[in-house]
Amino acid sequence: MDTVSGPSRSGRVAFFVSSLILFMLAAPHARAALLISEVLYDAAGSDSGAEFVELSGAPGTSLDGVRLEGVNGANGEGYTTVLLSGAIPASGVFVVANDAGDGTSTIPGADLIANFTFQNGPDSIVLRDDVGAVLDALGYGDFPAGTFFAGEGRPAPDPAAGSSLARGPGLVDRNDNLLDFQVLEIPTPGVVAGLAPVPLPASAVLLLSGVLALIPVARRRGG
Repeated sequence: MDTVSGPSRSGRVAFFVSSLILFMLAAPHARAALLISEVLYDAAGSDSGAEFVELSGAPGTSLDGVRLEGVNGANGEGYTTVLLSGAIPASGVFVVANDAGDGTSTIPGADLIANFTFQNGPDSIVLRDDVGAVLDALGYGDFPAGTFFAGEGRPAPDPAAGSSLARGPGLVDRNDNLLDFQVLEIPTPGVVAGLAPVPLPASAVLLLSGVLALIPVARRRGG
């Protein structure tokens, strides 16, 4: 009697691996991929209408309820909060510019104009979701003993007036501000080289390595 055989063991393992990868990429909340990609907090001349924070993320990601907080390096207290709204546009970047006082900004193509100003270093800017969880953070300047660093890893430099701090090519997030951010003498609000890939947790990488190692074994057994 003819029988219909099921998929081979190697085929089942390959299917499991692909399903696992898709699950791990889709599992995190979409907002978890939001990053601070560029900041200008000290303009050449007046800061009024000339500061900006650029965020990167998947197009369509909602920013409703997300907020930016300025954290004072002297005492660790928040000194300003910017409530965001809208969504990441098709470009993958969203530019928040400060208000010149009349509802306008000198930042071209700003997606949101709000009343804020971020202090020069040493200080930090923290990006939080709608329940207060930290999505990303940037600390900049020299933090001597007794000061408060609210960024990631080590602080980024405190650039000269008119220069910005921007993530390097690919928007890689290594959770270290010193490694991830570079000084741009000519700021580029709204323009980035590309979106960052969503990094897999270390535990997931180890699990994947073990599962992938099963595939050659299954093939050798011919199952």
